[in-house]
Amino acid sequence: MKLVLAGINHKTAPVEVREQLALTDGEVPAVISELQASGAAEAVILSTCNRVEVAAALDDNIDPEVLVATLIGDRIGLTIEAIRPHVYIHQQREAIRHLFRVASSLDSMIVGEPQILGQMKQAYAQARDLGAIGTVLDAVLTRAFHVAKRVRTETEIGQSAVSVSFAAVELAREIFGSLSRKRILIVGAGKMSEATARHLLRAGVAEILITNRTPERADDLARLFRGTAIPYDAFPHRLHDVDIVITSSAAPDYVLNTGMVRSALETRKNEPMFFIDIAVPRNVNPAVNKIEHAFLYDMDDLSNLASRNLQTRREVAQQAESIVNDEVGRMEVRLRERDVAPTIQSLQAQLESIRQDVLDRYRPRLGSLTIEQEQLIDSLTRGIVNKIAHGPISEIRRNAAVQTEGKHSPEGELLSAVRRMFRLGDRSS
Repeated sequence: MKLVLAGINHKTAPVEVREQLALTDGEVPAVISELQASGAAEAVILSTCNRVEVAAALDDNIDPEVLVATLIGDRIGLTIEAIRPHVYIHQQREAIRHLFRVASSLDSMIVGEPQILGQMKQAYAQARDLGAIGTVLDAVLTRAFHVAKRVRTETEIGQSAVSVSFAAVELAREIFGSLSRKRILIVGAGKMSEATARHLLRAGVAEILITNRTPERADDLARLFRGTAIPYDAFPHRLHDVDIVITSSAAPDYVLNTGMVRSALETRKNEPMFFIDIAVPRNVNPAVNKIEHAFLYDMDDLSNLASRNLQTRREVAQQAESIVNDEVGRMEVRLRERDVAPTIQSLQAQLESIRQDVLDRYRPRLGSLTIEQEQLIDSLTRGIVNKIAHGPISEIRRNAAVQTEGKHSPEGELLSAVRRMFRLGDRSS
């Protein structure tokens, strides 16, 4: 069984590619079911604004590209050939490292942002509820969560972290300077919108308008942040009232088009409007950016803003990378020990069976024995068996450790030889 991870992220694919592969929570069960039908013993899917990834436990004879093919599915216009330049595939050690780095926010658009860990935990919980988490992914993912905690506890990465929502507000500040007299409309009332509203309040905005397909959620958010909720079907008619529109809706199609924006600008007498689209799939038609006096920024634009702070966090990130490297080695040892454990257990059971057979055969010849003598014979024979087993077991474990360090060792040949010598039969996987 091998651990494989395949996916795309903000470093390898532009937003227009990521949004084509993005999955909603409701779509994940069907994809996991298809992965299992394709031979994945275990599978988990992480789909966020910045990445779509699947990690799976596969038999050694299964091609890892089955993960990519399943993610693409029957999506019109998408092929493996078209997506391959953007896809990365990691196996074993590198898959572990990648998952640990993602959980620790070292692979995030903005290093140190805290949201990704919660998203990974939700993905893990969903896969577990679907029966797609087994011993491999359970061990690796729970350890990834531990690594993330270590990184936040032992470094200052959390103190220097910013989120995508914070970057959106910083971009608005760069555009306008002070936000104290600006009116802002937030389209969508999810977690990203909530985080954005918090940052906007700290920035001192004059008024926050909130709209959402579910009006109760918009009302709740408006009360929480002293804003104003407006009906979803009415917000296009209020666009001319706002200076900045921040969209983070889960809508599958554009919620803002060029006609809406042109109409708003005419009413505003061409006073500039700024649109910050932090949704994937995107909420604002990219053609809006071609309209005079309309300025549109999406998730990829935010990465430029995020990169400005990267240098100041580099030292902290290096400390975190050191923790990840340490934990990767430990995790790989645990997985390899898990792989050789059945052979070790079979060897111990076989030798114990031989010991008991010999004792049973010779016990009648020994006559009446005291309890102390019985215990002495048991200890003596058990000690002999343990001495015999010590050499093969130590060598099996040593070979597993050598493999973990990346050195060549014919581990499969050794296990096969041990099973033949001690007549253990085939090891169950």
